[in-house]
Amino acid sequence: MSSDRLGWEARQTSSLSLATKEDKGLFAQPNEVRSYGDAEKQPDDGLLSNVSTPPKNSKEEEGVAPSGSTTSAACHPEPQQPEITFPEGGLRAWLVVLGSFSGMVAGFGLMNSVGTFQAYLSTHQLADVSPSTTGWIFSLYIFLAFGCGLQIGPVFDAKGPRWLVFGGTVCLVVGMIGLSESTKFWHFILTFSVLGGLGTSLIFTPAIGSITHFFSRRRGIATGLAATGGSVGGIIFPLALQSLFPRLGYAWSVRLLALIFLILLVFANLLIRNRLPPKVGGNVWPDFRIFSDITFALTTAGVFFIEWGLFIPITYLSSYAIANGVSMAFSYQLLAILNVGSAFGRAVPGYVADRLGRFNTMIATVALCLISVMGIWFNIDGNIAGLCVFAIVFGFASGSNISLTSVCVGQLCEPEVFGRWYGTCYTVVSIGCLTGLPVAGQILSVNGGDYWGSIVFTGSCYTAGLICFTAARVLKVGWSLRARF
Repeated sequence: MSSDRLGWEARQTSSLSLATKEDKGLFAQPNEVRSYGDAEKQPDDGLLSNVSTPPKNSKEEEGVAPSGSTTSAACHPEPQQPEITFPEGGLRAWLVVLGSFSGMVAGFGLMNSVGTFQAYLSTHQLADVSPSTTGWIFSLYIFLAFGCGLQIGPVFDAKGPRWLVFGGTVCLVVGMIGLSESTKFWHFILTFSVLGGLGTSLIFTPAIGSITHFFSRRRGIATGLAATGGSVGGIIFPLALQSLFPRLGYAWSVRLLALIFLILLVFANLLIRNRLPPKVGGNVWPDFRIFSDITFALTTAGVFFIEWGLFIPITYLSSYAIANGVSMAFSYQLLAILNVGSAFGRAVPGYVADRLGRFNTMIATVALCLISVMGIWFNIDGNIAGLCVFAIVFGFASGSNISLTSVCVGQLCEPEVFGRWYGTCYTVVSIGCLTGLPVAGQILSVNGGDYWGSIVFTGSCYTAGLICFTAARVLKVGWSLRARF
């Protein structure tokens, strides 16, 4: 055997040994993305696929390829998408969760406190405005909080969270300061609805999206823990405002709230970070073609109906209690009780979802929302014990409406485009948020202040949402109750 042939075989043996070691991950850093697109690394179609025929003479060594050789394929292997891995924990990952929690305390804490503002404004600055008209302040706020994600999601995918969270901080704090000076209907639209809604959206989408860069297997519990921030804010802020309104007055109470938001959002700006590089060929524009995925379309429809009904109890529960003879002080406390249930309802279902399936858990919690609305709220007639039971049960069940939505959507797409998919989903959902409260307010006016019609409307929304989520699950895994999805 010639020396050049022996040398060629030695080189091939060394190359195969190195390829085998790399395929086993011996050279891969833990918790990092491993790329198989480099020329030195072989694609997954077999270690021997790119090994050329050994040279039989010096002419072949000089570059004259033998008949039928695959030299071209060997020199130009097809690039492959990098394999994505997730830390599933560690200091940096949990600091991101902490930053998201801090941002959610401010953004979603305000959203979960809209009932307090609705009850106060309807008896003070806007006492001469109808409930259906006042409802537009809060529905427009929720619409912008979710609807702006259509553009914010793709920007997050392409540019990261830093400037988005900073912009949200400015909008939310300035909006609260302006809200403290508001006296007319259009003042509240500009400060609470527009600035508050835009600020919440700029914080909300990056806060949830950044978690998907660090967690996959444990994404449900990580997102649930971050989302409990909204419930914590929903517990603290109504009770604080109830105490501060008679002591400091409306203006200084809201200014103090703005200061608390500023402190919380400083931590959000420092801790919320992305990890994965932008998707190759991605851009900052929304793409509605993703609705060609029928499971995603059904999921979006399910979230639409859920959110259409979700904010009706949150917004009108205090007013419902006052209308049924409950004191104003206790009506504010009902929101705090609801958010206590919601805090557990965001964390516990997230833990369960990682083990039993995200869609399975969502279906169960939506069914519990329907039972609590039609089985409890519809039948309590202002009874205080019944109100407390409803607040706890509905709070727990509805807590997952937001925290599990993100992990359900994340299960249907790649992490690098999560912002686009999540933002597109909530853009459609925001239409329901825009119309839900005015529709409930109009039903309330037509019924002469009786809430039964609004309660039935809420139950109908949850029924439709339950049907859509069930259809999405059946489309993917069939009717088997054992399937984990």
